[in-house]
Formats: sequence, C-alpha cells, structure tokens
Amino acid sequence: MRNDKVLEIKNLNMTYHSLDGETKALDNISLDIYRGEIVVLVGPSGCGKSTLLSIIAGLLTPSSGNIIVNKSNDSINDTGYMFQKDNLFEWRTIRDNTLIGLEIQNKLTEKRKEFVENLLDTYGLSDFKDSYPSQLSGGMRQRAALIRTLATKPDFLLLDEPFSALDYQTRLVISDEIGQILKKEGKTALMVTHDIAEAMFT
Repeated sequence: MRNDKVLEIKNLNMTYHSLDGETKALDNISLDIYRGEIVVLVGPSGCGKSTLLSIIAGLLTPSSGNIIVNKSNDSINDTGYMFQKDNLFEWRTIRDNTLIGLEIQNKLTEKRKEFVENLLDTYGLSDFKDSYPSQLSGGMRQRAALIRTLATKPDFLLLDEPFSALDYQTRLVISDEIGQILKKEGKTALMVTHDIAEAMFT
C-alpha cells in the first residue's frame, strides 16, 4: 500500500447560498493524490473546478467533508497556486516578478535568488530577465508565472486553467512545456481545465 499520499479528499460538498436559493457546486467529491503525480481534472465551465482548488488552498470552507494533507508537508501552506491569468506586474521586470513571492514571505536570500536565476536560465527566459511583461509572448509570461510559483519551493501546486488566456496552438505547446517542467522539478500538481487536449498534453 502506498504511503506517499500528499492530499486526501473525503466526501467533499460545497453549496453556495444566496437570496435566490442554493447552488450545489461540489457533490460528494473524493480524491487521492500521491507524491510526484500530476493530476488533471477536466470539466465544463461552472462545474466547480475552481471551487475545489479554492477549498484545497484554504480560500473557501466546504459545506461538509474533509481534506487531509500529508503531515510531511507541514501544512497546506506549502502549496503554490497558479491562476488563470499570469498576474505579472507590468512595472516590474521578469526577474523581479519571479522574486515577488519570496519578497512577500521575507525569504529573499542570495541562495533563493540563485535558485530563481537558474530556473529562468533553464526554462528559456535567460535573455528576458530584465524585460517587462508587455515585451513577452503569452507563453513566455506563463512560464514566468510558473517560475514565480516554483520560487517558494512548494511541494504541491494547484493550477487553475493556467493556459486559458492563450490561443489554442500556444496553449497546447505551453501545457506540454509546463508539464515537462513540473516533472523535471519533481512536483506534485493538481490542474483543472475544460480542454481535453490540454489535459492530455500536460
């Protein structure tokens, strides 16, 4: 029996309440994710994919059910979250954008800077470190956003349709690239998408 489980979801339910009534977003969801796996959930818009990620990240409280995180990860705070938009700051260089998470966490050491520099060099952004987001293609911006997420060295990554803003061909290429990066870095990830082809390329 495998004992390297990173995340365990048991009978998760989420219902939104409003003046117009109730909307059930998640119904009895159970899921196990093991270390080193890249799990992709595919479903149409509005089926609760982003709600699930928000609950895992601790941004929402479920109506019922349990989320169990492997204790070797200390806490769910060891999770990196990559959103649909790259959310790069246009007034900061690519290098500075990738370092912002470390700045916020007050972990910007020389060793961490070197780690990020190596990521930029390894994944094709070495010539664009001092460029601004507006000077990069959509795919390169997404790579920068992923490096920003990896900079804090999370054990577990959540990816919320991170390629949806790209055109179809670029989306497939970048999803394959991101998948290769995650595998090379040995990361565990849960990604949600509405695109079956994108899921297959990741």
